[in-house]
Amino acid sequence: MANNTSVSQILPVMATYSRFPITLVKGKGSYVWDDRENKYLDFTSGIATCNLGHVPDPVKEKLEEQLQNLWHCSNLYNIPNQEQLAALLTANSCGDQVFFCNSGAEANEAAIKLARRYANKVKGNCSSEVVTFEQSFHGRTLATLTATGQEKIQQGFSPLMPGFSYLPFNDSEALDKLQIIKPAAVLFELVQGEGGVIPANPDWVKKLAQICKENDILLMVDEIQTGIGRSGTLFAYEQYGIEPDVISIAKGLGSGFPIGAIIAKEEAAKGFDPGSHGSTFGGNPLATAAGLATVTHIIESNLLSQVKEISAYLDKQLQGLKAKYTFIKEIRGIGLLKGMVVETNALEIVQKAITKNLLILTAGPNVVRILPPLTVKIAEINEFTEALEKTFLSIEKGE
Repeated sequence: MANNTSVSQILPVMATYSRFPITLVKGKGSYVWDDRENKYLDFTSGIATCNLGHVPDPVKEKLEEQLQNLWHCSNLYNIPNQEQLAALLTANSCGDQVFFCNSGAEANEAAIKLARRYANKVKGNCSSEVVTFEQSFHGRTLATLTATGQEKIQQGFSPLMPGFSYLPFNDSEALDKLQIIKPAAVLFELVQGEGGVIPANPDWVKKLAQICKENDILLMVDEIQTGIGRSGTLFAYEQYGIEPDVISIAKGLGSGFPIGAIIAKEEAAKGFDPGSHGSTFGGNPLATAAGLATVTHIIESNLLSQVKEISAYLDKQLQGLKAKYTFIKEIRGIGLLKGMVVETNALEIVQKAITKNLLILTAGPNVVRILPPLTVKIAEINEFTEALEKTFLSIEKGE
């Protein structure tokens, strides 16, 4: 600290976030409370992370049990929770092997490393190129922000990592370039979350998958935001009739406890062998206890059927708002990942909603992103609709 700078002028946390002016201290289900005991309906779910709501009992119980036994032991030893979670994920996906890490960015980083090493070690070919798509978001490490197809995310971090190229999203003709590029892998989202809640076109996805199969290109799906039930199926790819070679997951996997993973088919997994990749905290006993409890509950509780029903009701409510307010131009998304495209400033809506005790997000300058927990109830959606209408009226009145 410089001698002429007072303590009051320095914040101990780096200014990497533009924070909203509330301090959250407690959460349960679809609600959170601030340090002044104000209650908010949380339709952000920690940015698609708290899929079972805040502090879900099935996960809390398993974490408390694990806290009494072992927190960390490193991946130099066998970890039963890790093995059980890997078995559960592979039994309920098209994948065969799992690598655990701590976040979505790490999961995509692992996918990129796996693709490059598979191309060099297994295929023995020189192409390490990874193709992604414009308006995508894959993380904030140097490799994953390079993979992200948004210049605003990349600004100030030059030189970027070599070996990435970008194609327009949902553009069928542009996919023909893949047969010329012949990259090691293609990495894409089935719904571009940060890019504006834009679902992939099913025909486009099928063509992409076919080109990858015919040209021996790894098909890697980023399910960081859509995975673990948010789309209405455990993984969104199930709704598109494809089988990815690699799936990256995080967010909803641990109900808010930091954990990420990639699930790979056996052939793709050959790219890694002992010493080729690792993570000190990845898949430790605590993280995998949270993950195992979360995924087990989602599968065994019939929650996915509820997501399909409740998301249809949410969509109906949003379409009703669109019919009533002309500045709402489009409702898009799948499952409980919804985007409301508006002509006005989306951030203004989000900020004003806080004053109505509602938490929502943006996805770009003109998209309001709506992410309730998978456990959300009809009454809570009605409460959300009412609060959002109050928000609109307040903005119209200039309050």
